[in-house]
Order: sequence, then structure tokens, then C-alpha cells
Amino acid sequence: MTRRLVMPLCAIVAATGLVSACARQDPWNGGTPPPGGSSTQPSSPASGLPYAGAPKVANPLSATVLSGDPCVDALTPEQVRPILGAPLKQSRDDLAAVGPACTWANLDRGSQLNVGYATVAKTGLSGVYQNTKPQSGVWRPIADVQGFPAVAHAGSPGQTTKDLCVVTVGLADEFAVDVAVVLGSA
Repeated sequence: MTRRLVMPLCAIVAATGLVSACARQDPWNGGTPPPGGSSTQPSSPASGLPYAGAPKVANPLSATVLSGDPCVDALTPEQVRPILGAPLKQSRDDLAAVGPACTWANLDRGSQLNVGYATVAKTGLSGVYQNTKPQSGVWRPIADVQGFPAVAHAGSPGQTTKDLCVVTVGLADEFAVDVAVVLGSA
């Protein structure tokens, strides 16, 4: 498989009405350690994957599918416009602890779409299950996306606003793609 799979995968995830299942949260915290600065992740993640209740990726892809630029490889402006409308502002928003990311925003509406490649920690969905699940107000394993396990998550426990949702799709036990939609005030 090539990076060409990433674009339709992200488009499917972005277009499936993610926001109705979720609430506001930082869309990229799935790859960060839990509060307090320490992580209980295995020292050799690949040898112990999956863990924390995360599903195994039955037909993993090669890491090369996420080796490109998410602003170029994940979605085209033509795929983002039906979700956010126009005008669009695009920016690269990499996170050192997670991996490369891209944000498309409609500043007039206050809405945005983020795609991040969770490649740095090499923990895939396991890292999200371990670090994000306990901190989420909404946590829903969802139907596989093109054969890959996925989970929708957002918010903090007790939080009721529903203006952001993140879906993380495991493409291999070691890496995942995050797609986040933020509803604007308009």
C-alpha cells in the first residue's frame, strides 16, 4: 500500500459526522504521556503491542504510508471545502512528541479540520487507549474504517460541549492517524 490510502481514509473519517459523537478536547493529546510527566508505556513498545485494551491491527500498513506531508498527502482542498466551506487557511502543526500534522481552518466560521500522523511514540492505538481514554468525556470504539480499528474520543469527564471530535485510526500497531473536526460558532 502507498500513501494514496491516507487521502481516502482521512476523507472518509472527516465526512462521517464525527462531531456528533464527541466534545471539545486537544486533538493531539493521544500521543503524549499522561499528566505528571511519566509514562507507563513499555520501553520497547513494538514488542508489547497492542496493550491497554487497544485492538490489534489485523492487516498493518508500512510506516511509509505516513512518511509524507499531511498538508499534501492527507486531504486536498477540494475534500476539505465541503466540510469547512471557504475560505480556507492551511498550516503545518507538527508536534515533536506525536508527529507531523496539518490544520485546515475556515476563520470566518471558526471551524477547522486537523490531520495528524501519530508516528513518533510508536505506540499506535495503544498509546491513545492508555493516555487519552482515562481523560476523555466521550470514548467510543467505532466500526473499522476501511478495515482498520478506530476510536472516537473527546472532552474531559463531565464535559458537555460538543464542538470537537477526534477519531484515531490504527494503521499498524505502532502508528495511527488522527482526524479532528472542530465546529465553529457559525
